[in-house]
Amino acid sequence: MKAAELREKSDDELRDLERQVRDELFRLKMKHFTGQLQNVADIRQRKRDVARIKTVLRERESAAGQ
Repeated sequence: MKAAELREKSDDELRDLERQVRDELFRLKMKHFTGQLQNVADIRQRKRDVARIKTVLRERESAAGQ
């Protein structure tokens, strides 16, 4: 997921998306711990997705505060 795509979404959509990605990350971690995960790189990608979402939300908060 690209940052440009995230900037097109509203704050509420971003918060919902963050919740969904965090849930998916949790499920991926559980699969990894039980030995069922085939592609471990998916965990890294979801972590980065969460970070991008948080960054976009933080940018908006900073812009609103100025």
